[in-house]
This record gives sequence, structure tokens and C-alpha cells, in this order.
Amino acid sequence: MPVPEDRRLTEIASRLHREDPRFARAFADGRPRRPREYRYHRAWLLLTAALCALAAGLFLSHGLLIAAGLVFAGVAGELFDPHRRERGTRCPPSGS
Repeated sequence: MPVPEDRRLTEIASRLHREDPRFARAFADGRPRRPREYRYHRAWLLLTAALCALAAGLFLSHGLLIAAGLVFAGVAGELFDPHRRERGTRCPPSGS
């Protein structure tokens, strides 16, 4: 390969190592591992807590627990989206 392509591949490898060092190390060792965007440990934990709060709220007939469970379930659902960082923030339309 010509030198410019080698440099470009080196830049890609260094960027990958900066963004997700565990994935890059596993890739170099030949042991595949999911990239950071597709690891959902926190989302599953939050979803479990949300469903427990929702069940407790339904069992105790407590509106605040039901609402909290629903809100946390929505947040957990957002965490399951692997491309949530690429979308950026939404700005409300400026109207006059």
C-alpha cells in the first residue's frame, strides 16, 4: 500500500483505540467484543428498576411510584438506542 493509505489506517486505528480501548484490544487479540454503543448493561439495570417501581406502584396503588416507573422505563428505552449521541440535541423552534 502507498504511504498515505498507511497513515490513514493508522489514524483510524488510533481513533478507534481512543474511543473504545476495550473493543480495540479485543479486536487486536482476535476475540470479538461488542462496541461500546451496543453494550446495554446500564439500560437493562434501569429497566429492571423501572419495572420494579411500576409493579410496586400498581400493587400499593401509589400514583407517584407508577409515574416514576413509567418515566424510568422511558429513559431506559432511550438508552437502548445505539445512535442517540449522533442525533444531537433538539432545539425548540423559535417563533414570534
